[in-house]
Amino acid sequence: MYHRMILENISRRVGSLLHPLTKPHSFSIKPLSQLSLSSKPLTAFSLLRHFTPKPPLMDSTEISLRKALADKQAAVDAQANTVRELKGSAAADKAAVNAAVEGLKGLKLEKAAIEEELQEIVKSNGGESKEAFRQGVINTLERKLFYVPSFKIYGGVAGLYDYGPPGCAVKQNVLAFWRQHFVMQENMLEVDCPCVTPEVVLKASGHVDKFTDLMVKDEKTGTCYRADHLIKDFCKETLEKDLSLSAEKVAELKHVLAMLDDFSSEEMGSKIKEYGITAPDTKNPLSDPYPFNLMFQTSIGPSGVSPGFMRPETAQGIFVNFKDLYYYNGNKLPFAAAQIGQAFRNEISPRQGLLRVREFTLAEIEHFVDPQDKSHRKFPEVANLEFLMFPRELQVSGQSAKKMVLGEAVSKGTINNETLGYFIGRVYIFLTSLGIDKERLRFRQHLANEMAHYAADCWDAEIECSYGWIECVGIADRSAYDLRAHTDKSGVALVAHEKYAEPKEVEKIIITPVKKELGLAFKGNQKMVVEALEAMDEKEAMEMKANLESKGEVDFNVCTLGKNVTITNKMVTIKKEKKKEHQRVFTPSVIEPSFGIGRIIYCLYEHSFYTRQSKGGDEQLNVFRFPPLVAPIKCTVFPLVQNQQYEEVAAQIVKSLAAAGISHKIDTTGTSIGKRYARTDELGVPFAITVDSENSVTVRERDSKQQIRVNVNEVSSVIKEVTDGQSTWADVQWRYPSHSSASADE
Repeated sequence: MYHRMILENISRRVGSLLHPLTKPHSFSIKPLSQLSLSSKPLTAFSLLRHFTPKPPLMDSTEISLRKALADKQAAVDAQANTVRELKGSAAADKAAVNAAVEGLKGLKLEKAAIEEELQEIVKSNGGESKEAFRQGVINTLERKLFYVPSFKIYGGVAGLYDYGPPGCAVKQNVLAFWRQHFVMQENMLEVDCPCVTPEVVLKASGHVDKFTDLMVKDEKTGTCYRADHLIKDFCKETLEKDLSLSAEKVAELKHVLAMLDDFSSEEMGSKIKEYGITAPDTKNPLSDPYPFNLMFQTSIGPSGVSPGFMRPETAQGIFVNFKDLYYYNGNKLPFAAAQIGQAFRNEISPRQGLLRVREFTLAEIEHFVDPQDKSHRKFPEVANLEFLMFPRELQVSGQSAKKMVLGEAVSKGTINNETLGYFIGRVYIFLTSLGIDKERLRFRQHLANEMAHYAADCWDAEIECSYGWIECVGIADRSAYDLRAHTDKSGVALVAHEKYAEPKEVEKIIITPVKKELGLAFKGNQKMVVEALEAMDEKEAMEMKANLESKGEVDFNVCTLGKNVTITNKMVTIKKEKKKEHQRVFTPSVIEPSFGIGRIIYCLYEHSFYTRQSKGGDEQLNVFRFPPLVAPIKCTVFPLVQNQQYEEVAAQIVKSLAAAGISHKIDTTGTSIGKRYARTDELGVPFAITVDSENSVTVRERDSKQQIRVNVNEVSSVIKEVTDGQSTWADVQWRYPSHSSASADE
């Protein structure tokens, strides 16, 4: 297990030097003049957005050691020249030569000592100890069948994994708690939409055009690689292995690592050429980077004329159902809709296990709110929470995350509004309740160049694991962008209404399509043109009015037709009128918390894993300290010895556990009780019941290894009490006698 000092050292840096999980379909909408081939969609799963912090600073110890090494190398070179000159001189004194040689040896020893010290610093920063820890976690997870590569007997497929029995149970427990914590407590409307999505929906959301990563190909074999991964790997390997790098070169490589996600295709191509990066497997030259759309394409129906995609996120299903959900909610705001489901990304080169996969589970919330009132009636419940926050001003100034009180962050404007702040607080409670270490959890605000122009504010819940800081939840105020995009594309108004107590006189744009003229011009497409004209906002309508008055006609884009049409001054009248209104019609804003369930679970695995020595001290035993809330199995039942009476008591306990809905496992093997404890500790089972009499049993707690004695007819209710969170282990210890047993420590 890597040391806390390494984590603290890494946490001092601005962002992670390895930020592997940038979501490819995260994009910012820019003016056309600013768009490049690398523009990426900023859609609902915002936990994978661009990450472009200020270039991280080198550790002061590393800087001084690299300078000392450079100086020592210069001294070695100078002394070596002196030795060569003395040896080449006929008049040189032998003693002088020997003294010079000894001086050279001494300098080389001093250089070697500096190199060794620097190597240790680089290893710590580069993460060799973390990699060893990670491998221990992954080996245990795969051996205990938490998850394994899919289709393993056929060699497996990168980026696809199967959850085994314990992994499936952990996932279901996490999702059940998510539903209870968010859907039930917040009275959300849960939906379940198809994974196959028509092209028109994803065209409106921006995925068809911009859901891309930059890819390069081996020019001889055609093997594909993600361009940013190759540059990242080169920089990290160079930093770790080349100790002779100057401080300036180190700073340059770390700058590249920090800014890589914001590089255009041209900039990435330039770096690949500058650094001489070739295909990892063959060393062949690489193509220039080019965008690759990450959606899995399909066709709907046998004719092949209706294109579709496997959804890259679940959010679009909620947006397109807004009108019906709003009606179901009594035409009232605010309200939230939620969905848990599978999403798909055709990753170029998946790696890092569950953190970057081609099929994954998302849990997403779309909280619809009046853009003029983003207060939240329950915000006082979370206002006093204090946790690590990383606002943009700290990132820009090169500082690290700091603990802040949530209420103060909202009142000072660091967090844009109460509703966004409320969900940040609820996400914090959710993650820490699962077992995420609060000291390795931070909320990072998006920098200005990461934000879409329409977004009011965006924060990511980042969890630190052996891969660095990983975005696991995105909480974004996306304004009204999504509903407007689908309104424009579909022609269906996705709006809300606020009734006035008294009518108000307002100046309104009145758009009146002349259907007879439009019918003659557009025939069967008349309805779509009419809907597009009526959907114009005030600015667009007034521009059309001015052009029609000056030119008599204007080109007009009809999204549902996918082309421009010519509108003449006979086809539509546009004017301003003062009128009394009884209600306000507006497009709601959306606050969107989006959860990457697989990422959260993997980070939970790392945060829960530790090792301890066996009683004999000759073996390291693996333990997962899962809270009972998420543990795959809540308790195990062990007859102490193979004995009919004990086995009958065990069967009785198992029956009562099943009736109480407690997941359990019985082990009647003749293995020693200590080894059985070790096996269940490795699965993260929090409690073990040992049957050693016919009337009472012992209950052992996993982490403390302490035991209490409980009557047989009470034991299932005690287990349910602590696993449901009604009582703690400390509570039940007060009520029942303790039990000492040497086997508990085996």
